[in-house]
Amino acid sequence: MKPITMLAILSAVGLAACQAPREVQVSQPQRTAPAGVEGSWVGAQGVISTFSSGQFQTRTSDGTNQQLGSGTYTTNGNVTQINLYSNIKQTSSLVNCALVTSSQLNCTTQTGAQFTLTRQI
Repeated sequence: MKPITMLAILSAVGLAACQAPREVQVSQPQRTAPAGVEGSWVGAQGVISTFSSGQFQTRTSDGTNQQLGSGTYTTNGNVTQINLYSNIKQTSSLVNCALVTSSQLNCTTQTGAQFTLTRQI
């Protein structure tokens, strides 16, 4: 083997050995909250409220999964109005809720009672 060829091979091997290994970056999927009120929410007493395609349900979280109420809802901007039927009281009422963040819904009943729902992710 000629000395120049040998020198070229040794130089190439030497340069390859000096290069740092390339790090492979694995991107983590971004978790984003659903838009609007669609999905499951929980109240302070642990009651689970679900909004799905204009239908509303609220159930216990004590393992019995008892339906406490149901109804329909409409959304206009950040305000959602729920037409709720209470299975417990057997009455209908209106509830207005404001989506203040993607995970917090502040609600007021027609009698003025207020409560907050937090999105379950």
